Amino acid sequence: MAKNNNEWTLKVMALLKAGNAQAAIGQIKVAPTVGDLRRLQAALLAPGAPRLKNVDEVVADQIVALSAPRLHRSP
Repeated sequence: MAKNNNEWTLKVMALLKAGNAQAAIGQIKVAPTVGDLRRLQAALLAPGAPRLKNVDEVVADQIVALSAPRLHRSP
């Protein structure tokens, strides 16, 4: 299962590296879990990762939104 979660992060990172920030933001807004968002956040901090302030803000906002106990995504 960890491999599937890692695949989501890799796909979003591929979108960002290709310069398609809007598609990446769309994927971030429908992220499956907070864990996926945290992995993406860590990947964005890695050396060589694209530096996009608006993407960092969307990731942080989505982590806060999905961390709320009443908000969750159905499987």
